Amino acid sequence: MGSIHEPHVPTISTSYVLEPADKFPLTDECKHYEGKHQVPWDIQKYFSQRYSIFSWYDEGVYMTDNAWFGVTPEPVASQIAREMSTIDSSKDTVIDVFAGAGGNTVAFALSQRWKRIIAIERDPSTLACAQNNAEVYGVDPSLITWVHADSFDYVELVHNRPEELHPDLRIDMSKTVLFASPPWGGPGYRTDEVFDLSNMQPYNLEKLHAAYRKMDHVLFLPRTSDVRHIAKLAPGDDRKIDVVQYCMEGASKAMAAYIPGSCPDL
Repeated sequence: MGSIHEPHVPTISTSYVLEPADKFPLTDECKHYEGKHQVPWDIQKYFSQRYSIFSWYDEGVYMTDNAWFGVTPEPVASQIAREMSTIDSSKDTVIDVFAGAGGNTVAFALSQRWKRIIAIERDPSTLACAQNNAEVYGVDPSLITWVHADSFDYVELVHNRPEELHPDLRIDMSKTVLFASPPWGGPGYRTDEVFDLSNMQPYNLEKLHAAYRKMDHVLFLPRTSDVRHIAKLAPGDDRKIDVVQYCMEGASKAMAAYIPGSCPDL
């Protein structure tokens, strides 16, 4: 008797340009310094302020050496999260496009305001620190979708090729707010009385706004940033840009610009 062969059914493999990140292991670049004698000289002043950066530092917070320069101090991150909680309740998703060691991402999660938080970080060791720090603070792991990617690549896919994103990374732009705390490098950032945001490096104001302008977005910027440049980003209707200075111990630390999106349907 001849054998019967089942017809071959090809396996359909679905791959996406970007997918959610798995849990990243801590690397040798992830540090939990316990004393000043362990700390490189250029971050010792930040280490001395560690409890203002993460109040639960001693519970097992990890950071890369570079992350110390860019992390938002916890009181400021918490205040930003509170103020963003008052944004139109129809917005249920927040994207932290420069997640770093997780300071802002954790604050957004602890505010219990957002249905979804997408946190993007391109450095794997820094991302591992952020995931660890969210665990230290007891954040519900289902609340944050971590992404190991360049955030500009992600935003470009959101705008132009969303089908290439894993379904967990797709968003409704009308229900999303984007938060950006970019690096502040550039001549004059620390010394100029008024900082020209076109000199900010590696991403100046024009590049940031060009990427984010379709969505409501918040830019976290140096305290001396030229507000005249920021004012030019208003979408052209009656909506205005709110600029807030954030202070600690009587001194301004940074400013945030709350910028409405320019898409007609947002």
